[in-house]
Amino acid sequence: MKFVSGSTGTELLLLLIAFGLSMLIGLERQLQQKSAGMRTHTLVGTGAALFTLVSGFGFSTVLGTDVNLDPSRIAAQVVSGVGFLGAGVIFMRRDVVRGLTTAATIWMTAAIGMACGAGMPVLAAAATVLHLIAVGAFGHLARFLPSPDRHRAVRLRLDNDQCELGEKITS
Repeated sequence: MKFVSGSTGTELLLLLIAFGLSMLIGLERQLQQKSAGMRTHTLVGTGAALFTLVSGFGFSTVLGTDVNLDPSRIAAQVVSGVGFLGAGVIFMRRDVVRGLTTAATIWMTAAIGMACGAGMPVLAAAATVLHLIAVGAFGHLARFLPSPDRHRAVRLRLDNDQCELGEKITS
């Protein structure tokens, strides 16, 4: 189902859908106590939808119908700009990188907002569901997979002294 914009009501509906879907993604991040939560994701998705709506439909009244515009240029700039925003939530401490999933969710939220703004709310809703599966179900599945940064407990028994030594090794 693709919406053809041109009416203020349709544009507002698309913006509200972007707002709601982005808020769902942000809510998941908020519940996980991540650095970028509901407010950030809602603003990114709604802003991306607004940029897309404006680039697609906002200049016809100013320029008239004689001028051809390429709305994909604005979409490309939104992707680049959101990349910088996402980079701001990535941290490296010692040898551990943190924030990659949150950065990816910011990027995904912008794409979902752009899909809404382009008149594709069903695609945006499907992408939201897939996102929630990826961060929810995949997160639980990953707990059962081997990981190089998991701590392992080693128990040693020393026969000479008849004592046991239990120590956590974090290598």
